[in-house]
Amino acid sequence: MKNLLASALILLGSSAFAQSVSDQLNDYPTIARADYVFGCMAVNGQGRDQLAKCACSIDHIATILPYERYVEAETVLSMQLAGGERMAIFRTASMTQAIVADLRRAQAEAEILCF
Repeated sequence: MKNLLASALILLGSSAFAQSVSDQLNDYPTIARADYVFGCMAVNGQGRDQLAKCACSIDHIATILPYERYVEAETVLSMQLAGGERMAIFRTASMTQAIVADLRRAQAEAEILCF
């Protein structure tokens, strides 16, 4: 009976660990991945090969950057495109530049591996 209980506890613990690893690897919502792939294909072409390469790219980025950091970087990039004095902070602050640099590094690594 003790062996059965011990085995059950081990299985429960390992399944919880596996689920947390799965959650960590799939923390990007589908809409975020699709949005990235659509943008990537708009730049690189509309073929099936490009679809696979762009999907590979966002999958690799997701292994490097947690989703929250990805959202921060995308937000900074969109704010940098906006005009006006108020948005200058997003173009010049070292903190915002570091956030974007992390995304750029992840994109560069993904480009090397996927394209």
